[in-house]
Amino acid sequence: MVHGTHNAVEDSRNNDILIAINDELFPRSEAKISVFDSGYLVGDGVWEALRLHHGVLVFLEDHLERLWQSAKTVGMNLPFTKDELTAKVWNTLKANQMNDGVHVRIMVTRGIKKTPSQDPRLTISGPNVVIIPEYKTASEASKDKGITLFTSTIRRGSPDYLDPRLNCHSKLHEVQALIQAIEAGADEALMLDVNGFVATCNATNFFIVKGNEVWTSTSKYCMNGITRAKVIEVCKAQDIVCLEKDFSLFDVYGADEAFVTGTFGGLTPVTKIDGRIIGKGEFGTMTKKLSQLYEELILESVNHG
Repeated sequence: MVHGTHNAVEDSRNNDILIAINDELFPRSEAKISVFDSGYLVGDGVWEALRLHHGVLVFLEDHLERLWQSAKTVGMNLPFTKDELTAKVWNTLKANQMNDGVHVRIMVTRGIKKTPSQDPRLTISGPNVVIIPEYKTASEASKDKGITLFTSTIRRGSPDYLDPRLNCHSKLHEVQALIQAIEAGADEALMLDVNGFVATCNATNFFIVKGNEVWTSTSKYCMNGITRAKVIEVCKAQDIVCLEKDFSLFDVYGADEAFVTGTFGGLTPVTKIDGRIIGKGEFGTMTKKLSQLYEELILESVNHG
C-alpha cells in the first residue's frame, strides 16, 4: 500500500459521490472535461483544498484568499465572488449529504481553448470550475508510524520564474522530486531551495525541532501552506520559539524531531531522512504537542463557524 501524508482510510461512499463541473453535478464515473481544457493542455489552472469538519469548512477565508491570490498571480479573472464560490461548494456538499470527514478539492482552469496552445487569447470559454468532495480521514496508523524522506536533486524554484507559493496545476517538478524519493525507497521528497537550504517537501511544508525551538524555512521558497501558518500561529500563542530561517541538511540530520504539515494530514512526524534516523525515530513530544494544539485550533474554528 502507498504510504505517505495523503494516506486515507478506505471509504466505499466515495464510489457514489457527485462531482460539480461548472455547477452541473455528475456521478464520479461520468465526471469528465474537454481535452481542450487549459488545465489539461498546459497546466493552466489554480486549485485549493479544504476540509469539512462537523459542518464547517475549516479556515475557509484563508483558503479563499489563497485561491484568489493565485488567480490574480496568473492573470485569471474569476467571474464570481468568494461568497458565490462558497455557495457552489455548499451546493455540492448538500447534494452529497456530506457533513463531516470530507476533503474538498476546488480546481479552476482558464477555460477551453480553440486549439492546443499556451496563448490565453485562444481561450473560448470562461473558467472551468470543478469541485470534488470525498470522504477522507487521515490514517492514524500512518501518522503514528511517521514518514521517511529523501532529499531530491530537484530544487524549489525561485519566485522570479515559478513562485512556490502559487497553488497552480503545473506540478511536474514536484512529481519528479517525488519519483526520485520513491525510487530511493522513501515515502516523500524533501526539496532544497536554489541556495541549497531546506525549503519544503513535494506536497507538504517541513519543520524540525532543535531543543525547545521549532524551525521552518523562510517563506521565500516554500509553499504558502495554511497549516504551516497555523502551526506558527499556535507556537506564538503558546510562547514556543518558532523560527523562520535558512537551515541546511546539516541541521536537519541532527534535529531532535521533524514533521511535515498539510491540510489533509495536519502534522505528520518524519522518522528518517536520507537513511538517517531523526531523533529517536518516533512521533516526538513537541510534534505531538503541536499536533494537539492544531487540532484545538480546528475545533475553535468549528465552534465559531
